[in-house]
Amino acid sequence: MENFWDFNVWGGINLIAALLISLILANALKRTIRPLQASLIPTSVLGGLLLLLTAGIYKVITKRTLFESAVFGGNGTTNLEIITYHMLALGFIATTFKSSGGKLTKKRTGEIFNTGVTTVSTYLLQGVFGMVISLIAALAVPGFFKAAGILLPFGYGQGTGQALNYGGIFENDYGFAGGKSFGLSVAALGFLSASIGGVIYLSWLKRKGRITVSIGSEKAFRSEEIQGVNEIPMQESIDKLTIQVALVITAYLISYLLMFFLGKALPGMRSVIFGFNFLLGVLSATLVKLVLGLMKKMKILKREYVNDFLMTRTSNFFFDIMVVAGIAAIRLSVLQKYWGIILIMGIIGLVITFIYNHFVAKTLFPEYTEEQFLMMYGMLTGTASTGIILLREIDPEFKTPASDNMVYQNFPAIVFGFPMMLLATMAPVRPWLTLIILTLFFIVMNVILFRNVLIRMIRKKAKDNSSGTT
Repeated sequence: MENFWDFNVWGGINLIAALLISLILANALKRTIRPLQASLIPTSVLGGLLLLLTAGIYKVITKRTLFESAVFGGNGTTNLEIITYHMLALGFIATTFKSSGGKLTKKRTGEIFNTGVTTVSTYLLQGVFGMVISLIAALAVPGFFKAAGILLPFGYGQGTGQALNYGGIFENDYGFAGGKSFGLSVAALGFLSASIGGVIYLSWLKRKGRITVSIGSEKAFRSEEIQGVNEIPMQESIDKLTIQVALVITAYLISYLLMFFLGKALPGMRSVIFGFNFLLGVLSATLVKLVLGLMKKMKILKREYVNDFLMTRTSNFFFDIMVVAGIAAIRLSVLQKYWGIILIMGIIGLVITFIYNHFVAKTLFPEYTEEQFLMMYGMLTGTASTGIILLREIDPEFKTPASDNMVYQNFPAIVFGFPMMLLATMAPVRPWLTLIILTLFFIVMNVILFRNVLIRMIRKKAKDNSSGTT
């Protein structure tokens, strides 16, 4: 029988408290220290870094690991990784429940499709450079994991949760010692790259007089943004927020059942299947959303149960916890030999992501180049929220289509990006072949992305040739 005063009872609560307190402290620092506010570093990243710094100081003084102490139940580091894993899927599920908006024009559909293809192309570019770096590093550092570079697109392009997922697969199934911390470290550098690169570029645009930056701008919500038409009231016998959380958890339970039975059917793919918890979560949320819509058409449900405002708050909560827990879970001790490689990978990831996305935005989105670039660069080095932070500095009212592009691009990104996720599991076994396939895949995706540009070039060349013949 458990005693209520034991750390076994309080360890989990203490861990959650540490995460939330770090967020409060980080927010206070950002509010009071102007350079931090201007840096655009997300509060969740700053909170994670505070915990990482605290854990490092504790380690130096006591020679013990902070989150492995009794006050956190003795296995806090593992629990941080578990929290990060679940928060990724829960955040995506909550986002999926939000309404998809109205009909899209042909032009807007093309821009959204191009945004999704750009996302996958950037993943591939990051994967190619990451693999090149890790393959070279394996020649210089004995025992270094050759496929470590494939974690660059998961850390930068997809964020903390996926970096942890694949780092865990490499650590558990392929013997990459410190794989989880390696992936989480890359993800942390991605957030810093988004912040540093974003601030530098915004400052450059401001000096050139091309934009007016409004750092820290705040916008009040209108009542219709909080309470939609024909929705259930905020408080009845059950709170409206409770309904939103219940829907999210229901969808996640369905995704767990899907993963469980798929894992039983394909035991050799179990690690990969459970690594796709966020993707199956999105599919489950879509299914629940369709059922709710069908029930409303059949008059079984009289009111709208999903509230976009609360779902946004819910998803942001999950993502904030995911980021701060993911950074806090980094085990610095297992990365002592690899910090040079991680820094090189992080810097190169920043440069190639910046250059490639700026070229794409300038070529394919001439009407709102800067807005599209900042959104994509922020998202593909950090998370969607980082992209929104950068975009909001020059488009606080979201008057350009850039924010909508980010929301709707998920479907084409998942369709084209799914093969790469499967390909990542081949990297530890066939690293050189993986590099070749990534390169070819990148070329194909860019042919698709720049299809209209290529068609115009071919037509122009044919016209010039015919004029010359005449």
